[in-house]
Amino acid sequence: MVIAVIGAGSIGRRHFANLEALGEKAELIGWRGFDQVAFEARDDIEAVVIATSTPIRLSLIEMCADKGWPFYAEKPLAWRVAQAEAIHDAGQAVADRSMVGFMMRYHPAVRDLAARDLSQVYGFHFEIGHDVRQWRENWSFAGSYAAEPEGGGVLMDLSHEIDLALAVLPGLHLQAVDSVGHTNFPEVDFATRLHLASPSGAVGSVAMDYVSPVSLRRAGLRGRDEVIDLDFLKPEMRVESGADTKVTPYVFDRNDMFVEIMRDFVALVRGQKTSENPLMPRFDRMRDSSLLIAKAWETRRFNGAVDMDMS
Repeated sequence: MVIAVIGAGSIGRRHFANLEALGEKAELIGWRGFDQVAFEARDDIEAVVIATSTPIRLSLIEMCADKGWPFYAEKPLAWRVAQAEAIHDAGQAVADRSMVGFMMRYHPAVRDLAARDLSQVYGFHFEIGHDVRQWRENWSFAGSYAAEPEGGGVLMDLSHEIDLALAVLPGLHLQAVDSVGHTNFPEVDFATRLHLASPSGAVGSVAMDYVSPVSLRRAGLRGRDEVIDLDFLKPEMRVESGADTKVTPYVFDRNDMFVEIMRDFVALVRGQKTSENPLMPRFDRMRDSSLLIAKAWETRRFNGAVDMDMS
């Protein structure tokens, strides 16, 4: 039996390599030229990794559910609420054995943060930013999925931070979404900030941008008893409480998160014991995350445009 990886871009190739490193029999299948009818007729498929672009989700998830194949779908699943609802409804037959690719839930700092008592938190922020022009060598933003007015933009591209906020502070609800666009890319957000509130009354924000000349990825939580600051790029967590300060560094490779989430997916597929990560993004637990991301994209309010040469 084989685990099929549909989508041969950078993320698909990463998943394929990690599956092979885990000792699994995997097959990398490019989306261009993909023959779904022939694929559905195969009897050697154990599970499917969906590593296509975001618009290509629903039909493949419907196929997997119909065939009884557990799936791992890359994030984000959808940019509109109706799409997200349709996708989660379609995948119900295999939902408890499937996953969404929010691998940041396997970051050791995130897991440590989730293990803390955050009931005393009254304020929070999550932030990620870097110059989109510096992402990859010989990469053109204008020719990429991110430049599409329907489903493109930084909110979708860097949606991990929205999911992280919801993972450690369950029940977050959206207050408003403010965005900055670009004159040459109408309806594409280059910088976006979500304003959120938790059921406990904590208020905060999630911000992402394509503009920052310095790459950054950090979070902060302010509570009655302690102040927590995380730098995901160092990476380290700093906790201050009165006169006491504790700094926890983390030594790991970024690919470790991809390996751990894929190991858990394989275990789910086979009904085996998983790592017991309480944040594991099992598909049947991820509807709220999908809906928050989609609702935020639909709610964006453009307040201006950034002056940034994208030639």
